[in-house]
Amino acid sequence: MAFDGEKRLPKACIVGAGPSGFTTAKRLKDYGIPYDCFEVSDDIGGNWYFNNPNGMSSCYESLHIDTSKWRLAFEDYPIPSHYPDFPHHAQLLEYFHNYVDHFGLRETITFNTGVEHAERRDDGLWSVRLSNGETRVYDVLIVCNGHHWDPRIPTEYPGEFNGYQVHSHNYRDPFEPFDFRDKNVMVVGGGNSAMDISSELSQKPIAKNLYISLRRGIWVMPKYMNGQPADKAVLPRWIPTSIGRKLARKAVKKAIGNMEDYGLPKPDHEPLDGHPSVSGEFLTRVGCGDIKIKGAIERLDGDGVIYKDGSREQLDAIVWATGYNISFPFFTDPALTPDKDNRFDLFKRMVRPGFDNLFFMGLAQPLPTLVNFAEQQSKLVGAYLAGEYALPPADQIDDIIQADNEFHTGHFYNSPRHTIQVDFHAYCADLKKELKRGAARADKHGNVIPVEARAEATV
Repeated sequence: MAFDGEKRLPKACIVGAGPSGFTTAKRLKDYGIPYDCFEVSDDIGGNWYFNNPNGMSSCYESLHIDTSKWRLAFEDYPIPSHYPDFPHHAQLLEYFHNYVDHFGLRETITFNTGVEHAERRDDGLWSVRLSNGETRVYDVLIVCNGHHWDPRIPTEYPGEFNGYQVHSHNYRDPFEPFDFRDKNVMVVGGGNSAMDISSELSQKPIAKNLYISLRRGIWVMPKYMNGQPADKAVLPRWIPTSIGRKLARKAVKKAIGNMEDYGLPKPDHEPLDGHPSVSGEFLTRVGCGDIKIKGAIERLDGDGVIYKDGSREQLDAIVWATGYNISFPFFTDPALTPDKDNRFDLFKRMVRPGFDNLFFMGLAQPLPTLVNFAEQQSKLVGAYLAGEYALPPADQIDDIIQADNEFHTGHFYNSPRHTIQVDFHAYCADLKKELKRGAARADKHGNVIPVEARAEATV
């Protein structure tokens, strides 16, 4: 990077100190871009801070990340070699703390302080009201508040259930605050949390009966293939994504066979045409009879549930592993609110058209990992704020967004879960090209700073 110390750089406000927030802060610090980072909790880590007092962590006691350490490490800070292939959440949090301390970021984060409201003023600056009652003004706003904290609980089912209910976001262990031992339990959903929690609760002597309700067939991917973490297998970049996807589908089918052979519903889509559920244990638990497969729910029925096939099961507890809403509680502008289906179009999953001093970091569901996704995105943000990158012309951005959406999500079945899906490797390769194009645009216009530094001179 070529930082010109004579240029006055804009001041940024970073919302959140999870991995997306602190890796963005590290990039801005490298560029000499002034910033304040606010974290509502008492420490860093976000979703990976177990029992986070801010209530926004979905970590449960037994959680191990489904991405291998080979794929989640930051570029400039290797993960410890002694960590297992799939670290426990405590190890991942330890890695985050070491990263933050190594790069001297902790002293730049204001803890126990949340952003309650953020609004772009008529002059383009951002007015930010903090939880301590203070209001500050910034040239740039960078949103890193995550998208795994606002649980989505279905409301479409008629009837009522009078037993214990919990969303997977608030599940912590099999014993507290609800004792699942010797209970009839149903887990609803087919994602990673549903796989993990149903596998855990189905073990003897925990649940008496463990049912999982699947609205549709799913593909359950193994953590290991051919003796290696499955996500270590990356095809050469010269192979087109569509061909690579076909090869991967073939390898997956060969490795795990047909889902219906395990007693699961037959998927109505190919592997990798939906966000994969990864588990090294779920299919074994199904095969052992510990997990019993049920179809979609018809209605809730007092002390049980009636399914669409007409069957009924008596239940003591339901765990809703039904995903999350994408939400930004500090925004009131309708243009900054995702629609009811979680659709929220962004240029390169970062920039909302019409808001050239606002960035969303880590607002994606990348395969194989989200942990270091914002690290890649921050390359564009840092270069842009330093005048080394320029955005495309405004009249081209919508077309680029639509083309990217089709590339990354066009092969997925329609679901709120898939609106922010991206292929990590394809995204990074495209981002590298976009940075070169943007650098050429910036150079053509004299590398002017696109966001003027005005906030610190504003009362």
